[in-house]
Amino acid sequence: MLLAGDVGGTKTNLALFDAEGGPRRPLREATFPSAQYQSLEAVVCAFLLETGQRPDAACFGVAGPVVDGRATVTNLSWEIEEEHLADGLGLDRVHLLNDLESIANAIPLLERDDLYTLNDRDPTPGGAIAVVAPGTGLGEAFLTWNGSRYEAQPSEGGHTDFAPADALQLGLLSYLQGLYGHVSWERVCSGIGIPNIYSYLKASGTASEPPWLARELASATDGTPIIANNALQSEDPCELCLATVHTFVSILGAEAGNMALKTLATGGVYLGGGIPPRILPALADGRFMDAFQHKGRFAEFMLRLPVHVILNPKAALLGAARHGLNTETR
Repeated sequence: MLLAGDVGGTKTNLALFDAEGGPRRPLREATFPSAQYQSLEAVVCAFLLETGQRPDAACFGVAGPVVDGRATVTNLSWEIEEEHLADGLGLDRVHLLNDLESIANAIPLLERDDLYTLNDRDPTPGGAIAVVAPGTGLGEAFLTWNGSRYEAQPSEGGHTDFAPADALQLGLLSYLQGLYGHVSWERVCSGIGIPNIYSYLKASGTASEPPWLARELASATDGTPIIANNALQSEDPCELCLATVHTFVSILGAEAGNMALKTLATGGVYLGGGIPPRILPALADGRFMDAFQHKGRFAEFMLRLPVHVILNPKAALLGAARHGLNTETR
């Protein structure tokens, strides 16, 4: 029996699996508010006490970098170490994955209902697969074919240098350089990036900020949902919010195209994270694919690549289970 988990700063999803049922059929599953626990070990103990089960091994996708079997969860004080966790929980083995590596591991298991297709093309069998996931930050990963199955490869590509594609984005880069010095793709293509775009468009006079919106943003801890919701209203959308989301979509399309070229993603490009499912109308209006294919001599090639949005909110848990079950059965 395998314990799999998706460990985030806000919530931790845990589930039990076995080889017979596979990663799409959890035996038991529960969600816990992460901040109410002192450690991942405390969350797992609560779950196992609730289920009365004792797994043999565990695999966790963690919202943060994993180095030498150790991880720190973004926005939490948890320090997680594979051997320490295995000893504390009495497990044979514990595997830690970056959360994007977990999402990437889920892709071979995703079904039609788990996806929204932006470019309907046939994948090349065994072709590399790219994953770009804007959530709170910008995660990136890719998968390669080893001859019998796809294996996920981690990346910190979201922290590479932002490359503007037009005059507006040049102005955005200059504006953010004044604030941060180095400007990564994450600064403009994530939940922390959307308010940055909004601030620049407001400061540059692209559109004015309504007083009611200024008050709403001033009282919010996270302005991103407010901006997105006011951009996508079917009637009377906020001009400044709409310009922000349009700029974000173009930037996301450009970086997804970059990732596709760097990995030669003939197996497809997948958009994960929390933001894409929430802005599907803006992604589907053609702006994303225009930026995605805007690669000069490779424009025609880009249009041959399948592009999908991952709708399944439990993809990271599914991927952790797939990785853990594959590891245990090798």
